[in-house]
Amino acid sequence: MVYKKISLIGRSEESFDDAVDDAIDRAQETLDNVYWVEVDELGVELKSVENREYQAEVTVAFELEEPQ
Repeated sequence: MVYKKISLIGRSEESFDDAVDDAIDRAQETLDNVYWVEVDELGVELKSVENREYQAEVTVAFELEEPQ
């Protein structure tokens, strides 16, 4: 098995947990064979948004398909 890792940033106006869930949901919608997610960084955007925007940078690992 070979895995690939990519970084995603999830966003939420509610909480860090919801921001992580946002990234995980997107990964599962667009990638096959997602195996794990590592939370790397948490942050809050203040300046360019009306309210606070919670952000979670995550690393997503998924298994690459075997060559045909």
